[in-house]
Amino acid sequence: MKFELTNEFRERFAQAVEERDEAFIIASLEGEMPADISTLLHEFETEDSKYVIDLLPSEVRADIINDLDEDIRSRFLKAFEPTEITEIVNHLDSDDAVDILNELPIKEREEVIAFIDNQEKEANILDLLRYDEDVAGGLMAKELIKANVNWSVVQCIEEIRRQAENVQKLYSVYVVDDNDKLLGRVSLKKIILAEDNMHIADIYDPGVTSVETYMSEEEVAQVMRKYDLDAVPVVNMQGKLLGRITIDDVVDVITELADEERQMMSGISEDVEEADSIWMLTRARLPWLIVGVMGGFISARLIGVFEEELTRITAIAFFIPLIQATGGNVGIQSSSIVLQSLANPSAFNDSMQKRLFKVFIIAALNGAVLSTLVYGGNLLTGGAVSLALVVSIALFCVVLIASLIGTITPLILHKFGFNPALASGPFITTTNDLMGLAIYFYTVHLLL
Repeated sequence: MKFELTNEFRERFAQAVEERDEAFIIASLEGEMPADISTLLHEFETEDSKYVIDLLPSEVRADIINDLDEDIRSRFLKAFEPTEITEIVNHLDSDDAVDILNELPIKEREEVIAFIDNQEKEANILDLLRYDEDVAGGLMAKELIKANVNWSVVQCIEEIRRQAENVQKLYSVYVVDDNDKLLGRVSLKKIILAEDNMHIADIYDPGVTSVETYMSEEEVAQVMRKYDLDAVPVVNMQGKLLGRITIDDVVDVITELADEERQMMSGISEDVEEADSIWMLTRARLPWLIVGVMGGFISARLIGVFEEELTRITAIAFFIPLIQATGGNVGIQSSSIVLQSLANPSAFNDSMQKRLFKVFIIAALNGAVLSTLVYGGNLLTGGAVSLALVVSIALFCVVLIASLIGTITPLILHKFGFNPALASGPFITTTNDLMGLAIYFYTVHLLL
């Protein structure tokens, strides 16, 4: 029957799992994508999920385990014996296998490695385990197709057939010299269309983009995105070809970075998910909530400093939310644009002076429009002309200052090695609230 995640199918499948109906489970999942099966199994307890997975072919089982989120997978793997994990590892590329091994306790990891009977697989895994997870060496897979520059086309095709048994995704053939130093690449199309008596040296493209093993995952993602690559070779300091990184691994990196920045911008200081413990979720949210509370407390004390003005002209209190909201929004907009530029360093073509001047002009135009609207709105609703003028002037100044803070703060954080996404969260909001209030009340104090 066709696999569809309808409520009716879920109920029928849950019943089959409870009754241990192997025939229905196998028939339902036969030929289906591992990602779809993973989605279904998320709804079951570990014991039931493992029962279902054990009924599937080993290749599908490995793909399902590999598709799981890291936190879920590390908990799920506790239900497996080392020999079962070894079988899963044997069906995965070396980089995916290492990801799973890194999630295991050291003793269990060593047991799994000891059970691997493929010496080449074991050597590849041991080689990758020495790299950190967040650098190119930790992202790369050892499985690839390479050809010596001196080979003939016929010899190259024979070697491709031999090597391709261990390579799931074949994008191109990397060309190396006798010392395995990367020289370039050659497309499969060129190899197929070439004459039999031609050599790889006659048809390969020396203009190949590569990354070094020590490069961070963010830099790798930037290289692949900039040059629109499906795969990028990884070399060591001497230029020797060690492995390759494919687009699916980089998509995972980009997704993780986006999640991290989104959480940072919303004031969550750790990488957490809804399924994490109450303590972890509380610990991740509390630090910036405390910052917000402290900012609010300082704002309250700042308002108290101008108690005399508030007592004399109570109407000025009506515009406090307007000043704070506008300053916060302007700051967030400015910092978001800078964050987008930081994600693409090649976009920084202008000097810092030109960029700040551009920010000033934009802020002045926005401030003029917003101030005019507020001034006109005040007059239309019967407000005093003097108060309308003061609020408009203060708002114009707040827009200018908030734009400047929103632009400079992420650049400073980036320069000192901090995540610039901090600038788009409670940090900017709290800072602009305080600056906005100070500017507003000081303007009131001077002009009224």
